[in-house]
Amino acid sequence: MYTYHASSTGLDAMMPGWVQEGGHRAWVERLRDPAVRERLRREIALPSADWENSYHEAGDASKVLCVSFKNDALKPLTGKSLAEIAALRGADPIDTAMDLVIEDDSRVGCVYFTMSEENVRRQIGLPWVSFCSDSASLAPEGVFLRSNPHPRAYGSFARLLGMYVRDEGIIPLEEAVRRLAALPADNLRLARRGRLLPGHHADVVVFAPATIQDHATFDRPHQYATGVRDVLVNGVAVLRDGDHTGATPGRVVDGPGRR
Repeated sequence: MYTYHASSTGLDAMMPGWVQEGGHRAWVERLRDPAVRERLRREIALPSADWENSYHEAGDASKVLCVSFKNDALKPLTGKSLAEIAALRGADPIDTAMDLVIEDDSRVGCVYFTMSEENVRRQIGLPWVSFCSDSASLAPEGVFLRSNPHPRAYGSFARLLGMYVRDEGIIPLEEAVRRLAALPADNLRLARRGRLLPGHHADVVVFAPATIQDHATFDRPHQYATGVRDVLVNGVAVLRDGDHTGATPGRVVDGPGRR
């Protein structure tokens, strides 16, 4: 799991499978059809046992945040909710979602506030649950600033160690470290990973439990966490005293599935 109460996907997550059959181009063309749009208005507004409707799970368009556009003309809308964009256009939110897919010629990156903070805390307390970021590695510079990622890209692990371990005491620090390292390595059957033992790859993170903190938010996601001093990957220093060394010793990690 990741330690947030919102998911990150696209506007495709609020539309049924039949309208997306045949790939992106077929989907966009269907959205231009008035009859298709009328059917979608009805289906998206109602719960369904046949498909997972993220729009309905969110409850309303104010809980759908549009964070990534390809079309430069639409980029000023980055970080606005579907409700806000619909209001700016004087249109219905569902119609606005269909129009954005057409105009951006993409699924449009979105964050859906569909989860429960109470449930996040409950999951953290389960001993068999490990933790992830579910995101690519980014930097607060250059092309990365052209869209707003989910804050998990910058803060997922620091959020666990700072907020849920240190501040709220949901699980002990040593248990959090186990479930960040040894448990996922065991689950994926990654040889010589996840533990500080002779013969293992020297993947080491040195951090300050008293100060480690995430800073990325849904409004301002491009913010590094703080409190990590040193990082070694395969025995090579990648972060030293908080600064990147420029080293890139990472490698593809294979599990038994490769065979």
